[in-house]
Amino acid sequence: MDTVFIGAAPRLALSVAGDGEVLLFLHGIGGRRQNWDAQLEFFSRTHRAAAWDARGYGESDDYEGPLDFTVFSKDLLRVLEHFGVPRAHVVGLSMGGRIARNFALHHPERVQSLTLANTSPGFGALTPEQVQRFVAERLNLQPEEQAKRLLGPNAPREAFDRLLASTRALHRESYLKTVEASVAQDLAAPIEHIRAPTLVIGSRHDQLYPLSIAEGMARRIPGARLAIIEDAGHLSNLEQPQEFNRVLAEFLRERPRIK
Repeated sequence: MDTVFIGAAPRLALSVAGDGEVLLFLHGIGGRRQNWDAQLEFFSRTHRAAAWDARGYGESDDYEGPLDFTVFSKDLLRVLEHFGVPRAHVVGLSMGGRIARNFALHHPERVQSLTLANTSPGFGALTPEQVQRFVAERLNLQPEEQAKRLLGPNAPREAFDRLLASTRALHRESYLKTVEASVAQDLAAPIEHIRAPTLVIGSRHDQLYPLSIAEGMARRIPGARLAIIEDAGHLSNLEQPQEFNRVLAEFLRERPRIK
């Protein structure tokens, strides 16, 4: 697995492995690219698999001023330009899923397939109490307590340790910018307009985005497939990596190859 850096203002860090069609993984609001290591190891056998640190996360650069949430789509365009490909398979979890579906809505010609895991169509889908709790827990960040809330009851120790490490590595100022921009700007995406082949992944024990949200998204997105990972909380790719990889691989096998 290689680490590459893309451009400047801000520079983006990616882990990259394998050859073939580009498969991009986008982490959540408290994550970093290493949270996708199990997916890169598995999918590098069939794809050019890459996971980014979003701007202001991990080894990617911080940035000046407040965050405009739409800038993540511009950053994704930079990634595709780096790889020199017209389109890619895009997989996002939580905040990464919100970035991925915005990208699919604004740049449909650049998305070969879309996977939305443990995410939502926007904060308008949550009750005011859920939004208030989301902000409060992140403004008063306690890594151990947050990890326990996000993971399912049977999460393996490795999932807890990986989540804890990514939370402790957060750039606090950039992290808070994404929290503020998310609840203020990312409210109600018109997901009925998504045209990419779409897989929606939900988890039985996800307390942040309950399974009913994933089910509703799958109904609203034309032709979307729903996969439920039973014994996982909010971080399904960390808690059940083999099952996550299985359902994603099955979905990708049905997509026609770019020629």
